Amino acid sequence: MKRIVILGAGESGTGAAILAKEKGYDVFVSDYGTIQEPYRALLDQHGIKWEDGKHSEELILNADEVVKSPGIPLTAPLIKKLQAQGTPIISEIEFAARYTNAKMICITGSNGKTTTTSLIFYILKQAGLNVGLAGNIGNSLALQVAHEQHDYYVIELSSFQLDNMYDFKADIAILLNITPDHLDRYDFKFQNYIDAKFRITRNQTKEDSFIYWAEDPIIDREMKKLQLGATLYPYGFTQLNPLPVGEDELALKGKHNVLNSMAATIAANVVGIKKDIIRESLKTFQGVEHRLQYVATVRGVRYINDSKATNVNSCWYALESMTTPTVLILGGKDKGNDYSEIDELVKAKCHTLIFMGLHNEKLQEHFGSFGLTIIDTDNLHDAVQAAYNAAHEGDTVLLSPCCASFDLFKSYEDRGEQFMAAVRKL
Repeated sequence: MKRIVILGAGESGTGAAILAKEKGYDVFVSDYGTIQEPYRALLDQHGIKWEDGKHSEELILNADEVVKSPGIPLTAPLIKKLQAQGTPIISEIEFAARYTNAKMICITGSNGKTTTTSLIFYILKQAGLNVGLAGNIGNSLALQVAHEQHDYYVIELSSFQLDNMYDFKADIAILLNITPDHLDRYDFKFQNYIDAKFRITRNQTKEDSFIYWAEDPIIDREMKKLQLGATLYPYGFTQLNPLPVGEDELALKGKHNVLNSMAATIAANVVGIKKDIIRESLKTFQGVEHRLQYVATVRGVRYINDSKATNVNSCWYALESMTTPTVLILGGKDKGNDYSEIDELVKAKCHTLIFMGLHNEKLQEHFGSFGLTIIDTDNLHDAVQAAYNAAHEGDTVLLSPCCASFDLFKSYEDRGEQFMAAVRKL
């Protein structure tokens, strides 16, 4: 019996373990942290052996194959030992795809992944297709393959997931944009991150589709260097407009969401969705949580939750959409950020910056000379109270952190939920 070890027992790891068990593998799950109770219960229910709080090398290094959580870096000592002995290390997506013939619609990019993935899923659902939502959102692909068997999967893919995908092939691959992000995972070399993103085109043939934003300077540069096998579908403001509705009719507002809607429209066209269904879906889609999400208006001040803005470029899009004077809350776990990208928008749109993190020194150094009001905090309650005091009637308070959430929060969702709760208490 082939032995498979799952490293990490979150959504993807637990799903991979259940699928592996059902396919007759000898399965062992190891998590260096604490496995959450719902996942423990699922593993126990399926008779899967597991450990947490450690990695027992004698139970891991004898694996025939390892499925690695995207959160574990390739530089981790255990991963290096597995690589040195030649043990194959793959992602949950790679593993799950072996057991389904469903069409794969895969989306990556530095920003807009969740919105575009959710929009495509919504359009396909409106068309009555048997479709699953997977990757960074929804239930794990592996769990759905084990128990549900859809005809289509719409999958949001991070660069970390793409790193350990080898034989997987996207029927429709979408690359939204590329800006510096996660450089701490890529030896602080932007090209390494770019190469990871382009892995979404791996193994594609002429029968497959590659949809990409042609006006992104990084994508444009790489496309001139590469010879891709897929049928190409460029989009952008200088391309043939694929939208079946006017920009003012889109449910999603902002320049970035026009581009996201273009990518989703092309994907729906490739699938063969009728134009009237695409048109109605673009007009009725409600967006995703924690991305430019309206929270409340307090004393004439609008509060917007953009906790999903975990990099600088995502904050740029949020600021670009602001139409009133803005109090910006930012900060968290820096990933090698270059804040200069938002300099002009900060100067043009913000009168107050509130830093919220355990280490705000880099933010102070970068923005300290801008002549704006700067308030330093190390917790969310103080940040929201400071914003309340600094904002004037007609202003917007925008939480768009530019940074990962893991210094103070469990996740960007946790950060967003806590922000909304604090605002509603004002």
